Amino acid sequence: MKKIFLPLAAISAMTLVNIGCQSPSETGALPPANTTKFNLENTANFVLLDPGTQHSISCSGLQAGKTSDGRLEVIAKVRNRENRRLEVQINCIFKDEQGFSTEDDPPFQSLILTENSTEDVKFTAMNTKATKYTVRVREAR
Repeated sequence: MKKIFLPLAAISAMTLVNIGCQSPSETGALPPANTTKFNLENTANFVLLDPGTQHSISCSGLQAGKTSDGRLEVIAKVRNRENRRLEVQINCIFKDEQGFSTEDDPPFQSLILTENSTEDVKFTAMNTKATKYTVRVREAR
């Protein structure tokens, strides 16, 4: 008579598989999971989109106002925290009071920052519906 021994890891894996395959006790509609996770673009006025810019770029100031014809205008002071020249891409999403974009996603524009420098970048909404905004920065592609 042969005895078969399963390693503890195999038994644990089989248990996890069985638990994962069980049907939920509730039926019908369920609330969405992680609705507040990774929503920084919905709440912040300035976001860095990748690890490279998170390390190298900061924003030392944002100024928002209205043009004479009522469009939202934003100026971002973008700072290079590195002791080397950087090229990044930047854009601004203009949003209405509920947080929905008021225009098509604008293209990213290139921004070259010399060593430890700060540059002002101006954005103007295309229409008067915008009341909120998010300036986004990513590594150059």
